[in-house]
Amino acid sequence: MTYDRLVCANCAAPVSEGRCPVCRANRERLQQENFLANLNPMTLIALLTVLIAAVALLAHQTA
Repeated sequence: MTYDRLVCANCAAPVSEGRCPVCRANRERLQQENFLANLNPMTLIALLTVLIAAVALLAHQTA
């Protein structure tokens, strides 16, 4: 889950802005937990497309 849409229960601001200590702590925790959190959905789709193309090419060459 990306943190750019999360809202802090402490200050009611987006967690990505890091306005209060709770926001900053949660932002740091989420960044350390999930290395894909910094990737936007279009990048993930592009990576998935490249992976599918590579698997299809490999399957075509072995057949």
